[in-house]
Amino acid sequence: AAGAGGHAGALSPFALVGEIRKFFKGPIALSGSIATGDAVLAAQAMGADFAYIGSRWLATKESNVDDAYRQAIVESAAADIIYTNLFTGVHGNYLKKSILAAGLDPENLPVADKTAMNFGSGSGSKAKAWRDIWGAGQGVGLMHDVPTVAEMVTRLKSEYDAARKRLAI
Repeated sequence: AAGAGGHAGALSPFALVGEIRKFFKGPIALSGSIATGDAVLAAQAMGADFAYIGSRWLATKESNVDDAYRQAIVESAAADIIYTNLFTGVHGNYLKKSILAAGLDPENLPVADKTAMNFGSGSGSKAKAWRDIWGAGQGVGLMHDVPTVAEMVTRLKSEYDAARKRLAI
């Protein structure tokens, strides 16, 4: 769905779930800017069975990402996310800060040849997706700290329960 980190689509999650439900009755996992318990409940309200949280886990103490990557996530906002197919041949969302650090102009990136997908496995000193160019979703603006995974799970449950109560469901 639109807003997801890494390889992402362009469809709004609202449209995506509805379109999929027209032909698929099985379980749907939805991702894309899901960083709070409120968003988990919203995904369920849209018809998804599961909410897939990605970028929020990168900014936890236990994640295996570089400290600079973790810090870039908590310092970023949705406006700091660049959607491009340049790095792997598949469209994805990446942190502007990492694109700048690789010596590229995030506002003037060329479009990649769709037949040359390399999924970040290029050779030499060329900047590579996932190592140098950091994927993250548009929900980064909701992440302002680096909790433990246990703290994050507790927070998500608390936010989810509060959202249910607020909506009286």
